[in-house]
Amino acid sequence: QVQLVESGGGLVQAGGSLRLSCAASGSIFSINDMRWYRQAPGKQRELVAAITSVGSTNYADSVKDRFTISRDNAKKTVYLQMNSLKPEDTAVYYCNAEIKTDRIRRGDYWGQGTQVTVSS
Repeated sequence: QVQLVESGGGLVQAGGSLRLSCAASGSIFSINDMRWYRQAPGKQRELVAAITSVGSTNYADSVKDRFTISRDNAKKTVYLQMNSLKPEDTAVYYCNAEIKTDRIRRGDYWGQGTQVTVSS
């Protein structure tokens, strides 16, 4: 059984910073891409940032130059450093990862979500 557990959300003023963490645990053989998504009220879930197993990254245009995704493979953890936060960044943030549980089986796993609220 594989779990992704997020932490680090909260309430922050516009212009502030937050750092989200997502730790994977359980029967894990390897972890491929790791991603952060977000979903604001009344909107579709959108991809915020992604990182491959070797550290290549990509970002949504709306967060480029403000957010940084990183990972610690030894800790099976992905991070999202969010700077210069704006009220429009308010959303529930979800961690997602493609995880192999053995040499053959792989699955797409999600965390439970963590609320980020940015006040103006």
